[in-house]
Amino acid sequence: MQRRIFGIETEYGITCSDRATGRPAMEAEAAARELFASALRQSRSTNLFLPNGGRLYLDVGAHPEYATAECDQLWDLLAQIRAGAQILADMAQEGDQRLLAAGTDASIHLFGNNQDYEGNSYGCHENYMLRRSRDFRDVADSLVAFFVTRQIVVGAGDLRRGEDGEVRYLISSRADRMQDAVSAATTRSRPIINTRDEPLGDASSYRRLHVIVGDTNVAEPTTALKVASADLVLGAVEQGVNLSDLELENPMTSIREIAADLDGQALLELKDGRRMTAAQIQTEILERALSKADEVSLNDLYRYLIDLWQRATHAYASGDWSSIDTEIDYAIKKKLIDGYIARSGVPLSDSRITRLILAYHDITGAGLAPKMEQSGLVRRLTSNEQVITAMESAPATTRASLRGGVIRAAQDARRDLGVDWVNLRLDGRGLQIALQDPFATEDSRVDELISIIMDRKQESSSGVSLV
Repeated sequence: MQRRIFGIETEYGITCSDRATGRPAMEAEAAARELFASALRQSRSTNLFLPNGGRLYLDVGAHPEYATAECDQLWDLLAQIRAGAQILADMAQEGDQRLLAAGTDASIHLFGNNQDYEGNSYGCHENYMLRRSRDFRDVADSLVAFFVTRQIVVGAGDLRRGEDGEVRYLISSRADRMQDAVSAATTRSRPIINTRDEPLGDASSYRRLHVIVGDTNVAEPTTALKVASADLVLGAVEQGVNLSDLELENPMTSIREIAADLDGQALLELKDGRRMTAAQIQTEILERALSKADEVSLNDLYRYLIDLWQRATHAYASGDWSSIDTEIDYAIKKKLIDGYIARSGVPLSDSRITRLILAYHDITGAGLAPKMEQSGLVRRLTSNEQVITAMESAPATTRASLRGGVIRAAQDARRDLGVDWVNLRLDGRGLQIALQDPFATEDSRVDELISIIMDRKQESSSGVSLV
């Protein structure tokens, strides 16, 4: 397989609840300020690049967000995602301790669940590097059917109250929030694929495919399948596989129909007049992707995920999700809800079901998912050792290793360093380096920059800020 850079940006919802009453102890904006209080003191910013190559920041709407470093190995990406969640969970715990010291016994919670109490949606964005070509828009258009139907194998599951007042279970939390198929807009007209040309590298060679439609997944196999399936499909398209015959007549109608179709039988209308189920479209795309995959180069993780892709497609089509209910979020979550309802007798609309789902997505110490992993109800792929390493170190096989090394040196020497995804700038010296190759892991300019930083270690300054 051709090497590809990929990464995930995850936005989190935040709340702070009184430990005694469970009621909100402060507004979300205040909780977010408390979450970032320590980082703000140390770095004078809520927008930080970290020694592990990732980016931690406070996004619009008081949403803490973590973007993984550039990865070209799926194992690195999984570890980076979990490392980001653990870093934020640690920040929340420190915030709880500060609040307690100030006389407020409350807990900060962070949710990777894509929507807040008022129905506002926040995302989990995927980034895939493509080789620049003139037909990018054609490529993007041809991928829409894949991303519309992909929810049947990687959806996170969700509850939604309809206009008739009835609460229903959906396959995906983001599907009914999307407003366009392909667009350069982001929030004004939320598209499945964002076409803004921001390569974050050599613009003459690379292009970034920015996918907005994905749910925030909890189960690591679901996250891994989300990225691996896209990687395999992109690889096939780059080798000439044509998906245009699977173009949907109305993608935005189809994406909502699929999300609500728990039986897997809804027929979607294609532009050429045919009608196919989401499972039939996914099966067709899977077969075409595998037709171009070099089986010899596939590692064990990809082989497992291809099997999971096939099993999840079959499970959705059959309506029997038991073969994937420890690996795919929407099946895990539905089993969790059904079990609670069977024990308690409450309806799906009961507030305790809502709290149960929130606990599944809570990444702080109150979260349910780690306990489910320990009991075998959710399959985990990474090890604690991989995650601890990813909290401290950048992936060794991408540009992130260069960025992470300079950031660590600047922190040790207490030097101000301007950082973004491409540039490194040492304040006060007029030194700026542009790292245009996302695959580069060696650069003599970076070695020289680190030497300068270390030589001037006594010139203290604190923090790493954004360019």
